[in-house]
Amino acid sequence: MATEEPEVSSTVRDLADKSVGQAKTAIMSLLATAKSASETVQSKTNTGETVAGQAVARGFGFAEQNISAILDFAQKLVRAPDLKQAAQLQTDFVKEQTSIMEKQVEELKSLDPGTKPKD
Repeated sequence: MATEEPEVSSTVRDLADKSVGQAKTAIMSLLATAKSASETVQSKTNTGETVAGQAVARGFGFAEQNISAILDFAQKLVRAPDLKQAAQLQTDFVKEQTSIMEKQVEELKSLDPGTKPKD
């Protein structure tokens, strides 16, 4: 006996989609404010050119990239027509983010003069 997938009304999908979009706007605004505050502190303390300062700057860039990817995934998930498509989206997202985060770690390691990046 086949089981039916639950239907999600277009009203609920639209509301969820709009909510994810609003969350993305709010989170990116908050992150931009935090980044600006960090840059101000670094410029006043002359730490922007240090390894730690560079790591903080890259960390903000990575955070923006990762948060944006997560929220883009959430919007795709909300728009998925069925559970099979949602599962495929999740599989693809996890693979892609794993690869991206591995590259981010390698980049951060390369900032430390005592650590040699992989060839």
